[in-house]
Amino acid sequence: MISNLDYTTLQQIWWIIIAIVGSLFLFLTFVQGGQTLLWQIAKTDVEKSLVVTSLGRKWEMPFTTLVLFGGALFAAFPKFYATSFGGAYWVWMLILFSFIIQAVSYEFRKKPDNLLGSTVYEAFLFINGSVGILLIGAAVGTFYTGSNFTLDLYNKVTWDYTLLGINLRGLEAAFSLFNLSLGIFLVFNARVLGGLYLLNSIDLRSTPGLESRLRKQVWSSFLTALPFLVYVLVSLLMMKGFSVDTSGTVSLVDYKYLSNLLAMPHLPALLLSGILLVIYGVFSSVFKQANSGIWFSGLGTVLVGLVVLCLPAFNNTAFYPSKLDLQSSLTIHTASSSMFTLTIMTYVALGIPFVLAYVIYVWKLMDSKKLTVEEVNKKSY
Repeated sequence: MISNLDYTTLQQIWWIIIAIVGSLFLFLTFVQGGQTLLWQIAKTDVEKSLVVTSLGRKWEMPFTTLVLFGGALFAAFPKFYATSFGGAYWVWMLILFSFIIQAVSYEFRKKPDNLLGSTVYEAFLFINGSVGILLIGAAVGTFYTGSNFTLDLYNKVTWDYTLLGINLRGLEAAFSLFNLSLGIFLVFNARVLGGLYLLNSIDLRSTPGLESRLRKQVWSSFLTALPFLVYVLVSLLMMKGFSVDTSGTVSLVDYKYLSNLLAMPHLPALLLSGILLVIYGVFSSVFKQANSGIWFSGLGTVLVGLVVLCLPAFNNTAFYPSKLDLQSSLTIHTASSSMFTLTIMTYVALGIPFVLAYVIYVWKLMDSKKLTVEEVNKKSY
């Protein structure tokens, strides 16, 4: 059956697979969001241990998913991988560094006589949850705003990294208002998810103060994220997009992404459903004292993420535009691997449902019993 798929269909399938992985990563950033809440919600050592231990059970999952996202891009769309990861060098290096210090922090925060002390490692966790997620948002934003690169006839990439005469090696992406707004939204959405996850995973009966502070932070983070989300959505509807005609010529078109939404009605349906699910998860947790909001808001985040990642790639659109040379812009057709590679990868991908089933099973076992003060006193991160 797979062997009967044409090249274009395989390219589209693999972009959708990568978009799903990226959207799952956005859900899993509840770990990073919870880390940024640590100093605001945990007022005692016991509360701090509860929060860090709960998040520590899941810290590998967003990191592993991010690596999977990058690996899938490398295999399925190598030209994009080489262009973005090579040109936006400091963006991706800082993102990876923030995840490295996260891993180190969970390993050494509670080691006896550690050199830096727990406060420094907690600061590392905050950096991972704030700077790391902000830069990921800025990188995703370049799917819409473009980057400063050109490709010659031999596909050699040339970058212009300068901003105001300063060589930023890709960090200039974070200075775009749209990219920055998307990054800030992701940071505060992660905080919302982090608070909701902690409400769901910790037995809060012995720490009622922690519960009330969590619900307060979920609400305040949601209200902070809202204007940035509105700005991003309005900008998407109003901005020019990079359209590709039948001859492969790229041109700027007014309201391109609005046209994409209208041409693919399933995307606005997913977007609206995702936003409503996030809102329901927050409202049920803040005003109805529910503890299951993470599953509604988490699913909503996945749906919104799917729209954000699919909107610039389909309906004859360049998903990685060049601001220096429109014709150097990358599409899923010009950036993908060969048909042979995509076919083999698709056969391998048939095992993904079994991996997901295993992850769900392990997650269920780990969270079958809420984390208690007694348990955290035995072992904490």
